[in-house]
Order: sequence, then structure tokens, then C-alpha cells
Amino acid sequence: MTALTLRLYEDHLPAGCPAIYLSRLPRALYVRDGSVMADDESGGRLIEAGQGHVHDGGLSLVAGQADTLLWRWELEESARAPSPALPSAPATSSRLLLEQEVDLDRRFDWLMRCDRVDFPPGGVALTHVHQGPGIRIVHHGQIAIETLGQRHVHNPGEAWFELGHAPVLAPTTEDGPTAFVRCFLLPRALKGVSSIRYVRPEDARAPKVQEYRVFAERFISLPD
Repeated sequence: MTALTLRLYEDHLPAGCPAIYLSRLPRALYVRDGSVMADDESGGRLIEAGQGHVHDGGLSLVAGQADTLLWRWELEESARAPSPALPSAPATSSRLLLEQEVDLDRRFDWLMRCDRVDFPPGGVALTHVHQGPGIRIVHHGQIAIETLGQRHVHNPGEAWFELGHAPVLAPTTEDGPTAFVRCFLLPRALKGVSSIRYVRPEDARAPKVQEYRVFAERFISLPD
């Protein structure tokens, strides 16, 4: 059975640079700044700053008329080495922010979801689990992740991995609002459905201050 790794890259695309061609993989894109046109065999979609996209297959990207900062998640075989450089795109620069092997139960079919979570100052995600693993990255603000007996603080542009089944408490800074962008993997039965489950009944009943925006989700195929 093929082991799988989820990787998050940060890409810098100069304004008007030549088209970039991406291989056939399940992937999510989030445009932090600028814009790109994402094209496949079915047509194109303009992704502007603050928007996300999920795709399973080959994809070409055409940068807009301003410099673009792109966050790109890809799910691929673990045996395949990470390749931060975008193929045939010498004008661009990329770096690997985080990679993590993921253990997906092959008795389920899976989907990939890209969304954003926003908190007011001092907001907190009460102790919870999710139905699958994923990588998050801070858009703005600051968030602390308390899980498995450890506490880590993350600032803008910093990424972290969550197992999904391990309980997480996530308080944010009181100095201003916080948001993070997320790509995670879920059983297909959760299409269009929230994956969060609160550990304590009183937390499930408590008012929630965070707001969610799902950009896209798509059924994906896993290598055998």
C-alpha cells in the first residue's frame, strides 16, 4: 500500500510570468496576494487574493498583472522527494513550508477541502477533534495549538499539522483578529458537512466565535 505525504509550498510568481504547469496530483491552492488563472481540460478559473481552489489532476497557472504569493498543498506518494522548484518556471521561486506523512484509512473514500477560519481578538477554538488530518497556515494574527501535551505558538506565514483525531485547544491573541487557511482530508461522507467534534459536551453547547469559509472541496483518488 502506497504511503502518502501532504506538503505545503509557498510560491512567488512575478507579475505576468510565463504559464506554470503542474503534474496530476490532488492539490489545494490559496492566493495570499495577487491572482492566478487556473486552467485544466474543463476550462479556467480566476483565483484572486483571499480565494482558494481544490483540484485533482493536471493544472496550469497563469499569473496576473501583479506579483502573486500562492500557498499550494499537494498530496503525493511519500517515496517521491519534495520538489520546491516549479517545473519549467525559472522566473518563480518556491519553498517547502511543511510536509507530513498522513495515514488514511483505505476503507473510506476521501475528499480534500480548503477553507479559512477567522477569529475575533481573543477568540478560541474549544477542545475538539476533526475527522481527518491536515496542514494549516496562519494568514494573520497569532494562534496557539495545544495538543498531545505540547503547546506551540504560530505567527503569520507559519504552518502546522494536525492529526485530526488528537484533541486540540486553540486560543488566539487578544491583540487583534486571527485567521488561518487550511487544507485537510476528510471521508467523502462529510462533503458539505462540518468535520469538527467537541470533546466536552459543555463546549459543544457553548457559543462559538470563529467563522468558517469553505473555498472548495473535491473528491480525490488515492494511489493504490
